[in-house]
Amino acid sequence: MCQHRYTTFERIEEVGIMVVKRSGERETFSRSKVLSGVRAACKNRPVESETLESLVNGIEDIVRAAGRDVTSEEVGLATLNALRMVDDVAYVRFASVYKGFDNANDFAREVGNLVKSTAPKSRG
Repeated sequence: MCQHRYTTFERIEEVGIMVVKRSGERETFSRSKVLSGVRAACKNRPVESETLESLVNGIEDIVRAAGRDVTSEEVGLATLNALRMVDDVAYVRFASVYKGFDNANDFAREVGNLVKSTAPKSRG
């Protein structure tokens, strides 16, 4: 007679979300890849690791909520929107890579858009 008790646990098998890149190539959504990009954008900025984890969790939730394949553009825009709420400098850094800035005018335009979208309305 066996004197041991065995238990089985069921786990939800997560279906990998596919990201369709600009080239048309498909790859599995990589949380670690998003986290790496966000960490690079936030390097030497006053952003806590917990904030980055939360930010990436939110992006992953958005991607999963789509319930379908997502484009790399959708992942990038979700990341930009999340960074906009966390740190302006990290946002511009990420935007410069994501949007492929070529010169200082691209930076100036993006900073101008950022200031417009976050500046409070003046009361007149």
